[in-house]
Amino acid sequence: MDKMNRALERAKMLVGFDVDEEVSNAQGESTETSFFDDFNREYCTLSTQQRMYGFAICLVTGLACTFLSLLVFFNPVKFGITFTFGNMLALGSTAFLIGPQRQFLMMLDPVRIYATALYIASIIIALFCALYAHNKFFTLFAIILEFGALIWYSLSYIPFARSMVTKVTMACFDTEF
Repeated sequence: MDKMNRALERAKMLVGFDVDEEVSNAQGESTETSFFDDFNREYCTLSTQQRMYGFAICLVTGLACTFLSLLVFFNPVKFGITFTFGNMLALGSTAFLIGPQRQFLMMLDPVRIYATALYIASIIIALFCALYAHNKFFTLFAIILEFGALIWYSLSYIPFARSMVTKVTMACFDTEF
């Protein structure tokens, strides 16, 4: 039974749920906390059910915005804003599961820092093209860039996925016979 409780505690830690401090102190771990730990403990105390609801609501709303943006495709301002807002909501939904601090730290992980930078830059470019340029071609190009950056960023969370996609793409476009 004790092994099962420890396994459950480890699983909770992996997805960002709070683990009882008594367990940490009993194992002799340090009790130093940072500002973010204190902030999360005091102000971000959601139950598991509330986190799941928040995740589901953000994800469904984000996907709905992304798909509904296709209805206003010929209006670049509405399309760019709706599509980008949908992507940001879908990406932010995972913060409910693992917490905003851990989400931010995972985005800045050396494995995915370039994918994160490309994704954030593509969001900014898409919004710029939609709000200021008002050009359908540039907005469509920016949205395609944003979608590709989102896929590349998402693949960074799957072990060896980016290298596999790169190899498959290279094999498909190889012109040697």
